[in-house]
Amino acid sequence: MGDFNEYIEDPALTVQGRQGNVTFKPYRDIKSKQVKNILVSDTQEHNVTESIDRIITTVENLYPELLCLIFSVLDTESKGRTAQVCRSWRNICNTKEIWKGCEARLHLRKLNSLVVPSLIKRGIRRVQILSIRKSLRELVTGMHTLTSLNLSGCYNLTDVGLGTMLHQDMPSLVSINLSLCKEVTDKSLGRIGSHCKNLEILELGGCTGVTNTGLLLVAQGLIKIKYLNLRSCWQLSDAGVSHLAGLSGQVVSHAGPRLLENLNLQDCQKLSDISLRYISQGLQVQTLNLSFCANISDSGMKSLAKISSLKSLNLRSCDNISDIGVGYLAEGCVGLQSLDVSFCERVSDRAMVHIASGLFNLRTLSLAACKISDEGISKICKTLVDLHILNIGQCSTISDNSIEHIAARLHQLEYIDLYGCNNVTQRGIEHLETGCTNIKRVNFNLWH
Repeated sequence: MGDFNEYIEDPALTVQGRQGNVTFKPYRDIKSKQVKNILVSDTQEHNVTESIDRIITTVENLYPELLCLIFSVLDTESKGRTAQVCRSWRNICNTKEIWKGCEARLHLRKLNSLVVPSLIKRGIRRVQILSIRKSLRELVTGMHTLTSLNLSGCYNLTDVGLGTMLHQDMPSLVSINLSLCKEVTDKSLGRIGSHCKNLEILELGGCTGVTNTGLLLVAQGLIKIKYLNLRSCWQLSDAGVSHLAGLSGQVVSHAGPRLLENLNLQDCQKLSDISLRYISQGLQVQTLNLSFCANISDSGMKSLAKISSLKSLNLRSCDNISDIGVGYLAEGCVGLQSLDVSFCERVSDRAMVHIASGLFNLRTLSLAACKISDEGISKICKTLVDLHILNIGQCSTISDNSIEHIAARLHQLEYIDLYGCNNVTQRGIEHLETGCTNIKRVNFNLWH
C-alpha cells in the first residue's frame, strides 16, 4: 500500500470556492427521472433502432451515488488513485462513506499541511504510522475523532515523542498499538491512562521498558480495557499481575480493568503460579496466552480451573505442565473451546483421558510434539465430536490407526496438522477424506 501523502489533493488542482461536501441527488430521483418518449412510425422504426444502438453509456452518465457505491468497494490504494483522475471524481472521493473503515498509513518524515485536513474531510479514524521523524502533535491535534493509532515498529519512538501527542484528552481513541516500541516506558503508560480513558485495546508486545509500575498505571487509568498484549515484556513479575488484578492494595477496589477479556502474557519469563492465582481471583478473562512462560506449573492450572469464563488457553512450550495440570483444567474449565499444550513434553496419553472426560466443548486442540499415541487419540475421538481443528504434528508414534479413529468420529473436523507423522500413509489419508467430509486442509509441512 502506498504512502497516504501521495493521495492528498494538489492545491493547484483544487476547485476554488467550492464549499462543503458534494451533494448527491437522492435515489428516488434516479427512479423518477423522466425519459423522453420517442414516437416512431413503422417506416422509421429501423432507423430509430440504429440511432439508439449508437448511443453509448459511459461512466460520465452514472449518477454520483452509483460512483460513490462503486468507489467504496475499492482498496485504499485504488481509492487514492481514483481521486486523482479528475475533479469530479476527486469531489466524490471526498465523501466519508467511501473511506469508512479505512486505515491511513503515513510516513511522518515531512508532514504535508494538507494531510490532516484531508483525513478529517474523508472521515479517516484509523491511522498507522510507518516511520517517525516528526512530532505526532500536528497529526492528532485536529483529529478529535481518531479511534485507532498504530505505532508498531516505530523503534525510535520515545516517551517524549509520545508525550507530544498525549497532551490532551482523546476520548474517541479506543485502540493503541505500541508493539516493538522498545524506548517506550511506564511514563508513556501513565499518560495513556490519563488521557485515553475509553481505551479498549492496548498492544505492548516487545516493549521491554515496561515494568510492574506500568501495569499499576494501566489498572488505575484504563478501566475499560478489554484486550492487553504484554508479550515479551520481560521485566514484568507476579507483583505487576497483582496490580492488574486489583489485588495489590494500590488500586481502588471498585476500579481496575474489570472488563479485560483477552490477556497475552507470552514469554513473560518472571511470572509464576502466583500470577495465575491473582488472575483467577481478580479477573474474568476469556482468552489467556501463557506460552513460553517457563515457570508456570501444574499448581497454576488448579487456579485457572476456577475461571469459569475461560474459553481459550495457550500453554505452548510451558515445560512444567504435565498430565496432572491438564487434569485440573478438565475438572474446572468445562467451557474451554481452545487448548494448546504443544511442546509440553510431559503431556501424554493420560492427559487425553482427562480431556475426553471433561473438556467436551473443545473446538481447537493443539498437541504438537506431545508424547501421545494411537491410544490417546482414540480416547479424545469418543467425546470431542465438535472438534474443528486438531494439531498432532511431530507426534511420531501416531499411525493410520489414529487417522481411522478420527475419520470415524470427528466429522466436524476442518483442519488437521500431521507434519512429522511419518507412520501415517496414503491409506490413512483416504480414510480421513472419506470420513471427515468437512475437511479443508491436511498439513504435512513445517510452515503452515
